[in-house]
Amino acid sequence: MDLTTEQLHELMPYAGTLGIELTEATPDQVVGTMTWQERLTTSGGILHGGALMSLADSIGALCAFLNLPDGARTATSSSNTVFLRAARDGLVTATARPLHVGRSTIAVETQVTDGQGRPLVRTTQSQAVLT
Repeated sequence: MDLTTEQLHELMPYAGTLGIELTEATPDQVVGTMTWQERLTTSGGILHGGALMSLADSIGALCAFLNLPDGARTATSSSNTVFLRAARDGLVTATARPLHVGRSTIAVETQVTDGQGRPLVRTTQSQAVLT
């Protein structure tokens, strides 16, 4: 099932609040972007870590959602984020891929990069499969 940005915002209104846009959404890979906005920064104009984590969590959760069996739902049960570099402007891109798709959990790795393709964030999360 491919999803559009509008469908993402219906599923996750918070993603719409952050301005997350989808460029790809398949069970094998989900790619989304978020533009640097002053209202999402911390001191020194750096994109806030919480905004980057929200991007990674949203794109990772959508990846898990696309791998669910019919009728199931998902919820993040754990998330580990490593910050590698600051984002001071431009577009950031999150790419999520499943690491494990099981009956009770789905593990997803999401990498967030800046406009030059440099790594900003790496997040690994577990999603509970709720039947």
